[in-house]
Parts: sequence; C-alpha cells; structure tokens
Amino acid sequence: MFTKIAIGADHAGFALKEKVVALLNERHLEVVDKGTYSEDSVDYPDFAHPVASAVEDGAVELGVLICGTGNGVAIAANKHQGIRAALCWTSEIAALTRQHNDANVLCIPARFVSEATALEMVQTFLDTAFEGGRHARRIGKIACV
Repeated sequence: MFTKIAIGADHAGFALKEKVVALLNERHLEVVDKGTYSEDSVDYPDFAHPVASAVEDGAVELGVLICGTGNGVAIAANKHQGIRAALCWTSEIAALTRQHNDANVLCIPARFVSEATALEMVQTFLDTAFEGGRHARRIGKIACV
C-alpha cells in the first residue's frame, strides 16, 4: 500500500522513534528520518515541519511524528494546508483517522502510550485505507482557503 514514510521526533520521542524506524524497516518501507538523532533537548517544530512538508510535497506518502504528548507535533504539522495530522493513543483511533479523516500524519504521545501500543498504531495506520464516500465530502471542507 505505502512505500515511503517520513518520521520525526523531539527528544521525548527519540527512543520510540528508533523503535518505529526499526518496524518500518522490517516492513521493507523506505524511511526518511527527519530527526532528532539523540535525546538532547530540541524544539518539536524543527522536526514536525520537515515531515509535514515531505508529505505535503509528495516526497513521501505518510508521516509519523512523536513527541511527549503528541500535541505539539500535531499542532505544528496541521499548520500545513495539505496535512491532516491525527493525535492517536489507541489502534482504533489510528484506524478511524485513516478511514474517516484520510489522516496522512500519525502523531504519537510517547509519554502516554506503551511501545507496544505505539507500534500497533503505526501498523494500523499503514494498513488502513480511507473509506471515501461521505467522508470525502467532509475532507473537502477542512481547508480554509
């Protein structure tokens, strides 16, 4: 289904990002890692914007962003007109954001979900298709332009 994924995280999400990258590699996906590359303190927009831009520009098909709460990266990514970043904390929510919202960036709250839950959400996000239909009409009403 998808072949190229961008990923980014701040210092709070770094360790989990490394686990997600390993999962994506196991699935033989091309991973574009936008950082961060350590647990040194950084600013989440510095990673959210490059991931969102890569998705928006079509350089990758989907994005994954990770920070402590997931909110910071979601807020930053959603500033991009072509992005529908979804903060998720269960696999069911990850599925619904793909099915109903055609979310193209998964945002994970590293401090509030287990590693197992996070990896399950990533797999669900990748494996779930947009349903279209009445949902497509709603997606068309999101942009402010």
